Amino acid sequence: MKEFECRKKERLRDIEKLLERYLPKEEGYQKTVLEAMNYSVRAGGKRLRPMLMQETFWLLGGRGELVEPFMAALEMIHTYSLVHDDLPAMDNDEYRRGRKTTHAVYGEGMAILAGDGLLNLAFETAVGAFRLARGQEEYERTARALEVLARKAGVQGMIGGQTADVEAEGSAAGEMTMERLLFIHENKTAALLQASMLVGAILAGADEGTCGQVGECARLIGLAFQIQDDILDETGSLEELGKPIGSDRKNAKQTYVTLKGLQEAEAQVESLSRQAMEIIESFEGDTGFLRNLIESLIHRRK
Repeated sequence: MKEFECRKKERLRDIEKLLERYLPKEEGYQKTVLEAMNYSVRAGGKRLRPMLMQETFWLLGGRGELVEPFMAALEMIHTYSLVHDDLPAMDNDEYRRGRKTTHAVYGEGMAILAGDGLLNLAFETAVGAFRLARGQEEYERTARALEVLARKAGVQGMIGGQTADVEAEGSAAGEMTMERLLFIHENKTAALLQASMLVGAILAGADEGTCGQVGECARLIGLAFQIQDDILDETGSLEELGKPIGSDRKNAKQTYVTLKGLQEAEAQVESLSRQAMEIIESFEGDTGFLRNLIESLIHRRK
């Protein structure tokens, strides 16, 4: 595990450097929104999504820089979603990753623009991968990857899940069905994790069957990750999480914990993570880092 932590820190440093290459210069009449965008990205975090994308790319035989613009783009999309999530009209949180949220520092209007700016910059960045593609096959892989990224981030993915989540706020326990809750989890949370691993697999040239396995693995990871998030919202602390606990209860949100109880939620996390590991272990190559990464994310305390 010590070796894994060292490798993880090294990957994290490399991803931070990669992100810096794609962040905009803070200049011109739009300087304030650029500052807010960079403040949001530089808030840190696990950088889980680009790390999963890169590791899947490498595991399935990918080489070169083709994956890098997509890694940066996906982290921008994830960050914009957090900026908007924290707004007063949404979760109304003032802390994220241990420091003030973007709207708390720059104001609500500028936070909205910063989120919009990051979403647009994400696709400007991803499209840049076409310049790195070598030959027709890599052009086609890049186009497929861009399509997956757009779909998983949009109304058929993350935004669709967020919509169902917003509409579910304030509903009584009896009004929230498990089917609806799973839809929210599979789209609001799992969709971007699927994008991470699927884009990595596609850019590496994986066949359709392998991409199907990768997508299912990411779906299971996303569900387990979100249920663990629900658990931590009940059992964690501000010091551990870097954000206030109990926000689900504050916003009258129904979660896996409120519907099924803490014990069953913990059991479900174990079951989902076990299924995901079985898929990972079916791949050839060194899956050690990826397995340890997924375990550390699913069973995290922050």
